[in-house]
Amino acid sequence: MSKGVLVGYARVSTLDQDHTTQTDRLNGAGCERIFSEKQSGTTKKNRTALAECLEYMRDGDTLVITKIDRLARSARDLHNIVHDLESAGINLMVLDQSIDTRTPTGKAFLGMLATFAEFETNIRKERQLEGIAKAKEKGVYKGRKPTAQAKKAEMLELLKSGMSKPKIAKELGVSVASVYNVLKEVA
Repeated sequence: MSKGVLVGYARVSTLDQDHTTQTDRLNGAGCERIFSEKQSGTTKKNRTALAECLEYMRDGDTLVITKIDRLARSARDLHNIVHDLESAGINLMVLDQSIDTRTPTGKAFLGMLATFAEFETNIRKERQLEGIAKAKEKGVYKGRKPTAQAKKAEMLELLKSGMSKPKIAKELGVSVASVYNVLKEVA
């Protein structure tokens, strides 16, 4: 195993969040390269920066993250990522939890934290569903706004009245492509 470099990975869940604090801390830890993205951590899908980061790293390198949930929100994903790292000879360092998989204690602690991260995600989902149920009871929760398909009857009426498809889209607050898609069977 060669002496490797520190490579950072920063992630936030939504576009309105900022990962500057994470990247500053990763730079402070001595990371030579940092990959960052704005993407949910509940799955590895669509996490292109993570995929690029893992592809970039080599035997002996250490992946550095600020918190365990920046890497994965489910124990399965975390274990899979850690397994892939170990198979490639790559270590993991988690700054906030003082985890370093180069030690047996670090590996054990990592496993425990993965379980807690998944538990936290499940609790959050449960609270969200409880909140939605309470809002529905009070008649406050309306659900998703109607999609373009739900406005098909209105579209047909406007089309019959002579309105153009682009004007229908503007009138109903949907995209022009949606109007064309919904009305594709009708001239």
